[in-house]
Amino acid sequence: MSESPERRLREVGKSPMKDDGTRQLLQWGGGMVGVGLLSAALLETALGGFSVTGASTNGGWFALIVALMCIPFGGLLLALGIAKWLRNRSLAKHR
Repeated sequence: MSESPERRLREVGKSPMKDDGTRQLLQWGGGMVGVGLLSAALLETALGGFSVTGASTNGGWFALIVALMCIPFGGLLLALGIAKWLRNRSLAKHR
């Protein structure tokens, strides 16, 4: 005989999710933030820096574009991963 939907929902809520994507969010978010910070550091040190009008070399422009893409998007991924990790930890504590 089939289980009731309520019972299945209760069991799903109690079983730990092994692969809910938290680890991937943390890895990709941290990696993207790291690439963005490395790109910004290279822009300032090795690629001529930037001024009000922008970067001074072609490589500097590329590094600036990479930094401006990776830091915000990677930061959002990392923040979401941290929030999921904290939620999973809280749920595991209350079980």
